[in-house]
Amino acid sequence: MVAAGLSLIFGVTRIVNFAHGSLYMLGLYVAYTLVGAMGHSGLGFWASLLLAGAVIGVLGALIEVLLLRRIYRSPELFQLLATFALVLIFNDMALWLWGAEDLLGPRAPGLEGAIKVFEYYVPTYDIFLVFLGPLVLVLLWLLLTRTRWGTFVRAATQDREMLGALGVNQALLFTSVFALGAFLAGLGGAFQIPRTPANLGVDIPVVVDAFVIVVVGGMGSIPGAYVAALIIAELKAICVALGTVNVFGVDFAFPRLTLVVEFIFMALVLIVRPWGLLGRSQTGAVRSEPIGSPLRPASFGLRLWLGLLVVFIWLVPLALPHHPVLALMLLDIAIAALFALSLHFMMGPGGMPSFGHAAFYGLGAYAAALLLKLAGVPMVWSILLAPLVAGLGALVVGWFCVRLSGVYLAMLTLAAAQIIWSIVYQWDDLTGGSNGILGLWPPQWLDGVAYYYLATGLVIVAAVFMRRILFSPFGWAMRACRDSAVRAEALGIDVKRIQWAAFVLSGMFAGLAGALFAFSKGSIDPDAASIGKSVDALVIVLLGGIQTLSGPLVGAGVFHVLEDYFMGATRYWHAWFGGVILLLVLVAPSGVVGLMQNLRHRWRS
Repeated sequence: MVAAGLSLIFGVTRIVNFAHGSLYMLGLYVAYTLVGAMGHSGLGFWASLLLAGAVIGVLGALIEVLLLRRIYRSPELFQLLATFALVLIFNDMALWLWGAEDLLGPRAPGLEGAIKVFEYYVPTYDIFLVFLGPLVLVLLWLLLTRTRWGTFVRAATQDREMLGALGVNQALLFTSVFALGAFLAGLGGAFQIPRTPANLGVDIPVVVDAFVIVVVGGMGSIPGAYVAALIIAELKAICVALGTVNVFGVDFAFPRLTLVVEFIFMALVLIVRPWGLLGRSQTGAVRSEPIGSPLRPASFGLRLWLGLLVVFIWLVPLALPHHPVLALMLLDIAIAALFALSLHFMMGPGGMPSFGHAAFYGLGAYAAALLLKLAGVPMVWSILLAPLVAGLGALVVGWFCVRLSGVYLAMLTLAAAQIIWSIVYQWDDLTGGSNGILGLWPPQWLDGVAYYYLATGLVIVAAVFMRRILFSPFGWAMRACRDSAVRAEALGIDVKRIQWAAFVLSGMFAGLAGALFAFSKGSIDPDAASIGKSVDALVIVLLGGIQTLSGPLVGAGVFHVLEDYFMGATRYWHAWFGGVILLLVLVAPSGVVGLMQNLRHRWRS
């Protein structure tokens, strides 16, 4: 149900709704509340579930009317940023309304028992859900193929502009589609209330699984979403059923694959059939950056400001006796800025969106840690060698990714990141598993202020090097491939090779940032390669502005300052942080740097 709603929304509005998992989470909470208010009897229970879905559907309609309708003309990744802000807001809203405890609803009346299937007992409610899935699929199919509204929806997935030219009210159609998609997400959450407790941590895993199902099935294909959900669920069940299997004296624990089997399957499907099992071939599903004016060398004023910033960073240690936290905060900002610059390198000038850039950040961090701990390599050499390991990983992943584009490329990077995260999370003997690797402090001669200078110096050198690359012939070729791959190929440019090289370079810079992070914190854990770390980098890039080279630098500063301020000011800091991001998206769709440039131009005028 959740994936069908997400597929429906994307097929018509082209919005990658990151808040879809939050609607599922709110469906759980609202169903719990309504069941408690309307009673546990048969009529009251089932009416509560349907009413919960309807409430979330109304919420979805309000989201579309009040927020998304204002940013349809913005780049699609900024729409993604707006829905991410909603994730933060809804999470804290649920915390405020229902608290942090898990809330498990009552059993479904009339379906409390179990049915014996062969040698196993299967809960009756689970059997009910098994038949509910095909029923929802049939009802959606009838709605989309046998009604006038469904005809409009199918037409919108093909050509929205032509549909508007024929006089169809697109605004009303988009609102109704988003409301239906939200209703399905909320209903999916509501029907889980007898099986899964409502809690604040279900939103992100659910939306990631839904994205995987939608991409595997084909963006915009409802039957594809059903088939993909069925296959992925069966693959997980098979992994559990196989247990530990001994092959040639080596034990393979298949249940561990349940953490990553859907991403492995998605990667295989995208490599063989890039548009999904039942999807249609399409390009440009996600536009990372619109074609804009060419990059220009930095003006004298900008160079002066950047020079003053470097001087300020390097003079900060002199103020350590009075402001000991300032140097630590600046070091975190500098490392985050390098990570964001590496992502911007491939997303902005390279035109390749990524939802899994933390894969190379984590590879660099773990490579540096293992070189120091296991191989006995000095810390400085570990930092310098870590980007090569991350670059090797990017070389392998990039070979597959550059054959795709848009959201399919982004999802393949997410699959690679989740596979790498699963390896470091479960390989206890090498990576320390969930505990990570501890004791990564710099040697005595490089401790404290010396490491601050080393790390910030490497960040500055890497940033300047990336800028030099972008103004080289290779950088011009990158932007040519981004703006028009057909014209670039006609000029004799090997588009895939240029994009592959850009992918590898981006991964190397991300690996350097990961290595610096590991030694700055003294430890590293699987969170360095998690989805959350990738999302942080994406938010930083979009906050600063993807159209400008200085955007990631400004975005890193804004992101960390806001996060540190709100985290210390209130328990509900996620909501305040999300509210500020939402305000920036509405007021400055080109990012903070774009807003500053617009204000400067107006002042001059």
